[in-house]
Amino acid sequence: MDFVCTSHIGMVRKNNEDYCKGEIVEVGEDSEVGIFAIADGMGGHNKGEVASQLAVENIIELFNDKLIQNDTIKIEYIDDIIKQSYNTVNSMIYEKSKEDISYEGMGTTLTLAVLYQGTAYIANVGDSRCYLVNKEGKLEKITSDHSIVEEYVKANIITEEEARVHPDRNKITRAVGTEPVVVVDIFTRELEEGERLLLATDGLTGAVDRRDIEKVFEKDEDANTLADDLIDLSNSSSGKDNVTVIIVMA
Repeated sequence: MDFVCTSHIGMVRKNNEDYCKGEIVEVGEDSEVGIFAIADGMGGHNKGEVASQLAVENIIELFNDKLIQNDTIKIEYIDDIIKQSYNTVNSMIYEKSKEDISYEGMGTTLTLAVLYQGTAYIANVGDSRCYLVNKEGKLEKITSDHSIVEEYVKANIITEEEARVHPDRNKITRAVGTEPVVVVDIFTRELEEGERLLLATDGLTGAVDRRDIEKVFEKDEDANTLADDLIDLSNSSSGKDNVTVIIVMA
């Protein structure tokens, strides 16, 4: 297993409210688990970056504590661990938002991927996405955005392409830290050899056509080059938002 995690401020913004992190943990003598998280913060006075970092750092730490115990992976409890961890992180951010008026309204998207023995366990709140990328570079969207435009797409009011430029494209309907309790969606996918996971904030998916992202993966380059190419593609297409990607090579 290998991965790359990279974030760029973009060409317009003065601060980066995205945050990402990944860890590959050795378990026992011949097993490993990958834990990856990406977030896109929101809130005034630059507090979006506080929310996103709090979410990612703490969800990774919680998973290390809860999932891996005594060199054993508690994979049979992963759904419960995901829900507990998300709600713990949600409470941390929610309580912090009440400490000072400058933190009011602070929140973040949060998408998590856990990879163990060829199976990916994915969770998300908000519109930061996770895709399965097959060996030919084709994308399968695993997560479902919690956003106004996603509801329009599901109702066949607009297309996915129209959603990328719709005036409501940045309005999310669910976030971590904005309410006392958060509801998280959980997905499971089996990965075949040569397949990859892509986690991305809307700085990429809201600015770049799906087919153009696939063209990058069709080059079949190493993960660092792929990530750099995606960042460059986003900045050249728009550059109006922060852009962050994680690529996991199973």
